[in-house]
Amino acid sequence: MRLPGLAVGLLLFGLGSSASLAQPCCGPITPGGKRLEQFLDGSGVEHLWQAGVHIIWDTGEPDPGRPAGRPSSTHCSAFVAAMAKRLNIYVLRPPDHGQTLLANAQMGWLGRDGGRYGWRELRSYVEAQKAANRGELVLEAFENPNPHRPGHIAIVRPSLKTRAMLDAQGPEETQAGDINLLHIDTADGFLHHRGAWVPGGGGAIRYYAHTVRWP
Repeated sequence: MRLPGLAVGLLLFGLGSSASLAQPCCGPITPGGKRLEQFLDGSGVEHLWQAGVHIIWDTGEPDPGRPAGRPSSTHCSAFVAAMAKRLNIYVLRPPDHGQTLLANAQMGWLGRDGGRYGWRELRSYVEAQKAANRGELVLEAFENPNPHRPGHIAIVRPSLKTRAMLDAQGPEETQAGDINLLHIDTADGFLHHRGAWVPGGGGAIRYYAHTVRWP
């Protein structure tokens, strides 16, 4: 049976749409993106910047001069600051701000003063994933609406997620926090921060990128 021309066109359009949804959404991982992957994989975050331990902010190692911290103490913001420092990029960090509630302060700083230091705000999580795939340093930050409670901040890492996966899970990221992981979805990384990630991008997370001068 021959299908009418319109039906054939709709069928082909549907097949094309399904195929496009199964393709990586945010461009290839460039050589710069591969350098970013290697840089993050070499951070040591899985065994440094551990929650509940007083740490030296830029190494993530335990601070021998201070006792163990509270179990709830995490070091997402110190990790981000340390990684930026290693790339000769400034983001708000000690001693300009203490480690307490630093993630909240970093998001406010990025929006207010980051442009003077080479940061730019991105329009969406899709742009964030694209920038990371190009090898830029991309931060995703959540400022807790309660100024006495911690926010969260993480580094977006390159990924070949499909658009459907990205819409549901958010960008791929590397983080310190309640758990320290090289690979975690934004949805899981920000799980304990209500309203931060909402599928489709309706949450309170903001994205900032900085060009990296890879050797």
